[in-house]
Amino acid sequence: MDCLCCWSVSKPLYLLLFFYFFSCTAKAAFNLSTISFDEGYSPLFGDGNLVRSPDGRSARLLLDRFTGAGFISSRMYKYGFFSANIKLPGYYTAGLCVAFYTSNGDVFKKTHDELDIEFLGNTKGEPWRFQTNLYGNGSTSHGREERYRLWFDPSKEFHRYSILWTAKNIIFYIDDVPIREVIRNEEMGSEFPSKPMSLYATIWDASNWATSGGKYKVNYKYAPFVSEFKDLALEGCPSDPIEEFPSFDCYESDIARLENADYATITRRQRSAMRRFRQRYMYYSYCYDALRYPVPLPECVIIPSEKERFRDTGRLKFGGSHQGGKRRSRRRGRGRVQASNLEYDPDM
Repeated sequence: MDCLCCWSVSKPLYLLLFFYFFSCTAKAAFNLSTISFDEGYSPLFGDGNLVRSPDGRSARLLLDRFTGAGFISSRMYKYGFFSANIKLPGYYTAGLCVAFYTSNGDVFKKTHDELDIEFLGNTKGEPWRFQTNLYGNGSTSHGREERYRLWFDPSKEFHRYSILWTAKNIIFYIDDVPIREVIRNEEMGSEFPSKPMSLYATIWDASNWATSGGKYKVNYKYAPFVSEFKDLALEGCPSDPIEEFPSFDCYESDIARLENADYATITRRQRSAMRRFRQRYMYYSYCYDALRYPVPLPECVIIPSEKERFRDTGRLKFGGSHQGGKRRSRRRGRGRVQASNLEYDPDM
């Protein structure tokens, strides 16, 4: 079957063909080494709401009316590849936020860096949405978020979500298909994330903004809400944030291996898949939000056809924190990550 198939077909067949296009355009699955929870992670908050599997290879994060839950990488990394197979809660998920992200906000409180994948719940029968975002050197006034729909139901089965971060670029992946790339350029300056970061995974109550700008709240009648993480992968250069530079051995071996890995380069076929995804499923991009940024930020590559499509975005403000809830349990590990800046919900 030819991947470049005709698009004028019925919707069910269209979606099947679109999924096939992704699967045949991407390379074979990345060659990843997975680790157990104890090899790379520590509980962050939630006490009994973080449940590890008997073999230690996976973990569940639960949200109930008392608290959410989260875990954190045991070490910080100066560049890396962070990946997990994730399954999200189903049925009624309005107000939920499940986040898979990197940050150093506990160490650099005013100059923190951050790379986000945030899943936003919805009302019964409506699909999950998600967004990617990045901040560098405390640039919270410059939210660089994009928002998307998915071509599958993330509550039905596991899918792999990954973040690549190097000195040259940042790539977000779904099932080994790149969906976004940010290439470092000189004009970004210190706003390109460059300090050691930890990896976080959390589930929390984001009722005040996650669904239709806060219109629909978490309904604890359906609790507990369960998100599952397995096949955890951490590749990169472990680094002490107090040191100005990582050790010589770390820099020469780990960074070189990271930059030469199969997930560090987008092939022509993958780039075609990324373009198709963004054309079909991206519904907000900060690069085209003239209300927020009359002059696009320096890394933006303006595509005329996309600019026309996104001309009306940027209407509703929303904001939040990765670790919310009515009550936060006493937690081990690092403290709370700072809230995101005000952003806009283009759905409204």
